[in-house]
Amino acid sequence: MKVVQERIYEGKNIYSHKKCIRIDVDLEGYCETPSKDIPNFNFNLLKILPELYIHRCGIDEEGGFVTRLKEGTYLAHICEHITIALQNKLGIDVAYGKAREIQGDRYYIIFQYEYAKTAMECFRLAIDLINSLISQSPINFVDRINAINEVLNLEEIGPSTNAICKAAREYNMPITKLGDSGFYQIGYGKQGKIIEATISEKTSCVAVDISCDKFLTKQLLENQNIPVALGGKVYNIINLLRLAENIGYPVVLKPQYGSKGKGIYLNIKNENELIKSYDKLKDKFKDILIEEYIEGNDYRVCIVDYKVVAVSLRIPPFVVGNGKETLKELIEDINTDPLRGDDHEKPLTKIKIDEQLISYINKNKLKLSYVPKSGEKVFLRENANISTGGIAIDYTDKICEENIDYCVNAAKALGLDICGIDLCTKDISEDMKKTNGVVMEVNAAPGIRMHHFPSKGIERNVGKSILKMMYGEKPKNIPIISVTGTNGKTTTTRLINHVLSQMGYSVGMTSTDGIYVNNKCIHKGDDSGFNSAKTILLNRDVDVAVLETARGGLIRKGLAYDIADVAVITNITNDHLGLDGINSMEELSFVKSLVGEAVKENGFTILNADDKWSKSIVNRIKVNKIFFSKYANNELIQKNINEGGISVFIEDDNIIVENNHKRYSICSIKDVPLSYNGLLKYNLENIMAACGALVGLNVDYCMISKGIMSFNLDRNKGRFNIYEVDGRKIILDYGHNIEGYNAVLSSLSKINGENDLIGVVGIPGDRCDDIAIKIGEICSNILDKIIIKEDKDRRGRNKGEIASLIKDGILRKNKNAKLNICLDEIKALEKALSLSKKGDTIIVFFEDLESIVEFINNKKTSNSLNLRLSNL
Repeated sequence: MKVVQERIYEGKNIYSHKKCIRIDVDLEGYCETPSKDIPNFNFNLLKILPELYIHRCGIDEEGGFVTRLKEGTYLAHICEHITIALQNKLGIDVAYGKAREIQGDRYYIIFQYEYAKTAMECFRLAIDLINSLISQSPINFVDRINAINEVLNLEEIGPSTNAICKAAREYNMPITKLGDSGFYQIGYGKQGKIIEATISEKTSCVAVDISCDKFLTKQLLENQNIPVALGGKVYNIINLLRLAENIGYPVVLKPQYGSKGKGIYLNIKNENELIKSYDKLKDKFKDILIEEYIEGNDYRVCIVDYKVVAVSLRIPPFVVGNGKETLKELIEDINTDPLRGDDHEKPLTKIKIDEQLISYINKNKLKLSYVPKSGEKVFLRENANISTGGIAIDYTDKICEENIDYCVNAAKALGLDICGIDLCTKDISEDMKKTNGVVMEVNAAPGIRMHHFPSKGIERNVGKSILKMMYGEKPKNIPIISVTGTNGKTTTTRLINHVLSQMGYSVGMTSTDGIYVNNKCIHKGDDSGFNSAKTILLNRDVDVAVLETARGGLIRKGLAYDIADVAVITNITNDHLGLDGINSMEELSFVKSLVGEAVKENGFTILNADDKWSKSIVNRIKVNKIFFSKYANNELIQKNINEGGISVFIEDDNIIVENNHKRYSICSIKDVPLSYNGLLKYNLENIMAACGALVGLNVDYCMISKGIMSFNLDRNKGRFNIYEVDGRKIILDYGHNIEGYNAVLSSLSKINGENDLIGVVGIPGDRCDDIAIKIGEICSNILDKIIIKEDKDRRGRNKGEIASLIKDGILRKNKNAKLNICLDEIKALEKALSLSKKGDTIIVFFEDLESIVEFINNKKTSNSLNLRLSNL
């Protein structure tokens, strides 16, 4: 088995609303070989990975997958289950997967993931495991699992970040991981706010830098009459001894710049111990502080927005003897606790046997080989940091007002809106100044897992407090409108953008011609996919996102956003079939339905009640539905009206909205420039789709009316744009499929009168042969003269291949058709002009809009110059 192709979906996709990965594999001749026919395969697989015993595999009982193995199942299906089981073995809660045949030995495998790199390593191990079982060549499974676990430790979101993200999810706020940096953005557009662990973007960089300097911090706190320990900075051994003598033993040595309790030597009782500790420390740290040692308990006070939100009593790591096991064995026992991780990835950290731990127990006349008596408690470190194996007990309700004031003032003195303040005092319920207590340190980016997962006491939701500091009491995201469909989605997207822009919003828009922010183009190109949407969602100038969401992006990368406020499906017609494994209208409808499904509970999906395939997915849409139709008596329109829902329709040449049994007249279709006096029926559908979306956003009806009536054809670039050249009318449109050609040409047949209608026609090369032939037939029925051209990007076709197919369709309907083949788009338009006379209309179904417009403008300039010269 080998990998052919991989796709990682970061969000909702056509396979699942969960994050998942698709891998295409080659079974290399084993597509019809069940595992039961491979010697010892099933036995060895279950021996190596017993987690598979609990997999149900479509059978509603544990052991369902094992039953399938015994019956005989195939390698792609087994690979899917192994990949999920390996992730479960690492403590990752995933369950979804499937395997399907593409053709012969080619299969695709889908599996859910939480961490992409880890999941991919699990998949690679699954492949290697299968291959080893087939060849009966063992692999070092344990080493591979350990290596993947290291990948997971680097990739896994930390508990502090996770606590904030969990709070964000409770408010339906989306979370975006920013590369592999450890930074995450909560929300989109103007509501986007970045966090790094517990540092928010509001947190002052200067304040963080000050807090990292423990000496400066101490000076600032002392200035504000906040109790701190006596001490100073160490410059040399003589200075060290003098300071210790002035302070008085016992003392503490620690780095001026340090974290997580690293390099701290506590309770140094004499000059000999001091010199030894200093010798160990000076080789690792350049700047060292000495302080008086304060007897007392170790408390961590968490400040958010200059308020105390949590307090913990931290207890150094310890073991309790049983009279049998050594200290080392007892430590190893504790470290098997699933709540303990290697670093910050779990609620507690494993107790590491390092130089400081050994030094501490040696100071107490103990060794790792010591066997404590039954019930004997042996502390293993002086400091109580959670990161070095300590535990925490909640003391939030016990801190007194005086100590609260010291902590809040300390945070303000440094300018830290989020911080952890370490206190050493005998009893936190009494004023520290009366009990010889002190503020030891002020920490930026404080770990908050001790407050979320106390060993004893009430959990304190610090993550939620941080989120509320960033957003206020009711966190809210920017509105998202996602527009998909076969035809009309660009026009609908632009119209929604226009109305919202007129209302004063800074709209971020993606479309087939570019990315726009506040009506300024920041990128030109077909930007209707995943990456373009991300550009808008991460842009801090955006008040509202209007995203054209095309079929290709949905298939290849899924949705860029979490959920939309409003989704629009303009229509679903025959286009792009045969591409990306989508071969039928049912499959295409399924792809488009994803946009309509990924909508918030109180949001709306807008559907075309006149369109067959749009109606076929109605039952997939679980949120509120707004239907639009050209006919007031449409069955779905009337049903929605009767149920108090929202419908948009045309009645007596007026666009009407019925909402909760109330009727609103938006405007006459003749007052809408986009409809070309009501003749462009397909644009009426786009207008109604946009109207439905705006109603779903609760936009005022007057603003909708004003916006629709001010959006003219010129604003809708590349869609039925009209130019005059030497008495000829040239119309540019991006019709590129059967329905597009039908809509434009049938409208033109009503407009052109007795003059000739000349077409410059062509379609992209990735359309199937039948579509090219059918478009030729449509052209033959309506156009008086036809010039066939081809796109420069032939999308895999041979030169002239698409043109030949269109020609076949034309001649099939009319053997005497007046047609020419001129593959170059500009030359084809020149040919059309040469065949035309004044009063004729030329329709160009373009590929390169800018080149065509430049040609037309040059032609108009040239004609104008010739006219002036002839009048001289």
